[in-house]
Amino acid sequence: MSTNPVSPATLALPKIAIRDVFKRFDGAPTNALENINLDIQANEFVTFVGASGCGKSTLLRTIGGLEVQTSGELLVDGKLVEGPGIDRAMVFQHYSLYPWMTVCQNIKFCRQLAAHTKDRTSSDVEAADGRADALLRLMGLQAMGHAWPNQLSGGMQQRVAIARALMGRPDIVLMDEPFGALDAQTREVMHDLIRYVHKLEKATIVFVTHDVEEALYLGGRVVLMAPRPGRIDTVYDVPFGDQRTQDLKHAPEFLRLKRDILDRIRETSGMKTDLEQLQRMTGAATA
Repeated sequence: MSTNPVSPATLALPKIAIRDVFKRFDGAPTNALENINLDIQANEFVTFVGASGCGKSTLLRTIGGLEVQTSGELLVDGKLVEGPGIDRAMVFQHYSLYPWMTVCQNIKFCRQLAAHTKDRTSSDVEAADGRADALLRLMGLQAMGHAWPNQLSGGMQQRVAIARALMGRPDIVLMDEPFGALDAQTREVMHDLIRYVHKLEKATIVFVTHDVEEALYLGGRVVLMAPRPGRIDTVYDVPFGDQRTQDLKHAPEFLRLKRDILDRIRETSGMKTDLEQLQRMTGAATA
């Protein structure tokens, strides 16, 4: 565990460098983000957790160029982020697939965008078709390439969304609670799948979740954010190595770290226990 949110200086330039970032929405009583400083290295898998309203998704969207910080700097490969870019792909909780396109057409959709069609040759088109086929196999969807989104389960639809995000070989994949709507069994399958994808694709993954178990199982570091104002409270180094199986979730050391993070989330949100929160709600209702 580290209380210093900036990684130790290394010879390598951080893939993502967040410097004194503040974000305040018009009319908001407090900052959505305040004094955010963090380095994320190339090929890292970093997960973000924290109570609702702590700014996790706002920070993720700012990295993606979908939000603009009020002050501070956000750099990718040493260059200021000034909007969305093909070097960064987003995966959301809601799959947002195009219902009028097949699975394969959805995956290849980004190849139709202007950023990918400029100076494109026939060999580029052929390579894109091969890339789409490879992603279908990677996601276990090779038999579903011509299916429509409404013919797929939720887990399958999210696999398509991930494959679409990976189609352009982005350096950075930003994931905002991508498995939040899935059942427990499907989530476990997706956990192992995304770890396998990370190993093969070697992209930098920034992953937002409310699920501490998910954050620990997936991440090399867990960044805990606190609300009102949204800020980085603690950065936890995850000591479980790269070879992980589902059995790790039941290991004593895993459960201890999970409990530490949950306790800290409750402390930073002002509700130390579920019982205390229930008592406050009951008291408010009877007052």
